[in-house]
Amino acid sequence: MPKASKSSASQNVELEGYEGHLENLEGGYTVAFETYTADADLAAFFTGLPNSQCQSAHWGYVVSGKVTFKTGSGDETFTTGDAYYVPPGHTPVLYAGTEVVEFSPTEQLERTIAVVSRNMEAAG
Repeated sequence: MPKASKSSASQNVELEGYEGHLENLEGGYTVAFETYTADADLAAFFTGLPNSQCQSAHWGYVVSGKVTFKTGSGDETFTTGDAYYVPPGHTPVLYAGTEVVEFSPTEQLERTIAVVSRNMEAAG
């Protein structure tokens, strides 16, 4: 059976306000161990995707802090100790001091990250 931890993850991403350790698992899912060190509404980076929203589902657990997901039907905030499911069609709001562990379908996540990455590069 596949497994991953923050320290063993093969992909490491560090951006201003974000640290992520990701591993693609067998069965088509990616696990992400994420830490947010700055508050950020990331909605602008989803431009170019349908409805300018994330096109990946996420199952997660808030280790500490909080995270908000904006959807067409309203905002939902998850706090320390919450497990969550967020379907495609959202944008995230991150808060400093937050740690989450999140599972996402790899193909959906990679397509979304490609667009988000281009938008981040264009923004500098």
